Amino acid sequence: MIGIRAFEEKDTEMVVSLWQSAGLTRPWNDPYRDIARKLTVQRELFLVAEDDGMVVGTVMAGYDGHRGWLYYLASDPARRGEGIGSALVDAAEERLLDMGCPKVQLMVRPDNPIAQGFYDRLGYQSFDIWATGKRLIED
Repeated sequence: MIGIRAFEEKDTEMVVSLWQSAGLTRPWNDPYRDIARKLTVQRELFLVAEDDGMVVGTVMAGYDGHRGWLYYLASDPARRGEGIGSALVDAAEERLLDMGCPKVQLMVRPDNPIAQGFYDRLGYQSFDIWATGKRLIED
């Protein structure tokens, strides 16, 4: 049976492996540093789905007082279609709502129609924005 709980340090290797198999890692984002950084800010919003001691899904959430964000939503590619991703989004949204978060946003790469369809089914609406960013620390 799948359970959702807060990330623990012992999960690190399984989480990074999952992110790699799900295609979430990028050369410019060190997943180990991303995990370490998340553990210093709202670590209770870093969730894992676990089945029989194995991490089968993850989501990182954050709330800045204006809106919530979701990152690193992943489920084991061999287990897609089992509701793991939906359960993780529900759990993250519930925790954000408990914090008074009025809305949640996320970013999906334009070359990922599977993720776009997934979020459409969960009631997320796309909107046109100009997304920009600036790296403050080079990994």
